[in-house]
Amino acid sequence: GGGGAEEGAEGAHAALATRLAYVATGDPALDETMRMGLVGLSDFVNRRTAAALADPAAVTPGLDDLSVFPLLYWVITAEAPQPDAAAAAALNAFMRNGGIILFDTRDEGTGEGYAPGARPALRRVTRALAPVAEDHVLRRAFYLLPELPGRFSGGQVWVARDQDRANDSVSPVIIGGHDWGAAWAVDARGNNPYATIPGGARQRMLAYRFGVNLVMYALTGN
Repeated sequence: GGGGAEEGAEGAHAALATRLAYVATGDPALDETMRMGLVGLSDFVNRRTAAALADPAAVTPGLDDLSVFPLLYWVITAEAPQPDAAAAAALNAFMRNGGIILFDTRDEGTGEGYAPGARPALRRVTRALAPVAEDHVLRRAFYLLPELPGRFSGGQVWVARDQDRANDSVSPVIIGGHDWGAAWAVDARGNNPYATIPGGARQRMLAYRFGVNLVMYALTGN
């Protein structure tokens, strides 16, 4: 077979490409929404900035190498398990090296009905991550950003910043419930399949701008 060298080169090129990643949940419909969301955001970033993002990747912390990704989008479901030792070590190394995690509980503006159990699951997941002990998340080195809507608007977006970090004080953890992936999502026909509530097209543009800021921050801040 003469294809080995070519395939190897292609694999190496794929590894060098910058791409956004999402944590696979095992729910096919949700994982597809997140994939469409990061496709839509990557496309928007590529059109509006000098960045060149390749197709997003689904990852499982502890199994996949996270170091090649600048940003991890993690939708928290009620079933989300606490990361095991390997996953926790991988996630903490990812953040220590300047990676950013966007946690999304998808429960903003909807009460518990839309994503019941997501907040307790968030606490379960983040307990394993060094920079986001609960007292840190809620009381100390956090600041509130202005409105950053996704599919839902309103509510708070929290940013965790570890003051002792060596990577230009890039904030490793951003937490909200705005369902950003659904706002960014683009289907195979180039349409946005999920309505942005209540602000329509303007709200979707703000969601994309938040995504651009996030990606540029992740790419340049470390």
